[in-house]
Amino acid sequence: MYGRVYNFNPGPAVLPESVLEKARDEMMNYKGTGISVMEMSHRSKEFEEIIQNAEASVRRIMNVPDNYDILFLQGGASLQFAMVPMNLYIDGKPVDVIHTGAWTKKAIGELKRITQYSLAWDGEPLKFSHIPTQEELKLEKNASYVHICSNNTIFGTQWREFPATGEVPLVADMSSDIMSRVIDVSLFGLIFAGVQKNVGSAGATLVIIRKDLVDRCKDSVSVILQYKTHIKEKSLYHTPPCYAIYISGLVLGWIEKQGGLSAIEKINEEKARILYDAIDSSDFYYATIKDKESRSRMNVNYRIKGNNEELEDRFVKEAKKNGLVGLKGHRSVGGLRASLYNALSIDGVKTLVEFMNEFAKKNG
Repeated sequence: MYGRVYNFNPGPAVLPESVLEKARDEMMNYKGTGISVMEMSHRSKEFEEIIQNAEASVRRIMNVPDNYDILFLQGGASLQFAMVPMNLYIDGKPVDVIHTGAWTKKAIGELKRITQYSLAWDGEPLKFSHIPTQEELKLEKNASYVHICSNNTIFGTQWREFPATGEVPLVADMSSDIMSRVIDVSLFGLIFAGVQKNVGSAGATLVIIRKDLVDRCKDSVSVILQYKTHIKEKSLYHTPPCYAIYISGLVLGWIEKQGGLSAIEKINEEKARILYDAIDSSDFYYATIKDKESRSRMNVNYRIKGNNEELEDRFVKEAKKNGLVGLKGHRSVGGLRASLYNALSIDGVKTLVEFMNEFAKKNG
């Protein structure tokens, strides 16, 4: 009834329609307050309830242990690339980076300004087409921490099993696959993620940090960039991105209604299977990631054989006319990309496959 399309954008990304409807209904008057959440004081009891419920939902959904703090911050993953080393780096202990794509490259750019670092593995010579095995890693026992990106939106790779780092804390940028599957939070020292792909609308950043790591931060670090500042103030040290946190709370409620992460994971596996099977069985398309164990379930990158850019541009335009948007590949790699985040339905993927088959018949 709203004339909506199937949204394959890589982020900000598709939201559940029930969440959008709830936000619409509460836009002018949130629960009888007479005001919108957009107008609400972050010090009000109504907003404190919103953020506390969102935090509790994260803890339930991800089964976050009691020895971890949960924060809603600003600045996206890009700020975390700097904030993590500011808080967790120990002098004389370089940060190990497992370099798997554009986002670890951006993290390295910040590390160069703040700390020492070393590459435990470098995927650039392979054009980031592969996720390393444990045996391929060269991890330092005295590292401050190990940095990974769990899913790579631009190149379309994803960690299936996370690296074992022993006593060295594992830090993961999970911006593009957080809450898309069941994970063991206790494997990580810190997880951070922009919420705008699977958890909400743009503006809020989720951080999950093990309590024993918080006191590593030197007092010389700016107060606003210390995790302990935000932990002490329960994410309310300064005005947070209130509406983005509110939307995240609604999405978290939707995830629980779907049956939690075990149910979400099964749906995401099925969506990825349908699309990859269609690509792999085609004489017209091909998946850019050949290593099936490294393929992302969130971001499926593919091309028309021969890398015909003119034909790929036509594909994107005709897809949009058919109610399928956001299928253009990242500008740095070209081609086509379908992002299959939580709120995208199986029907949306099936509709895309039908369009792909028709397009191949007309243009093959």
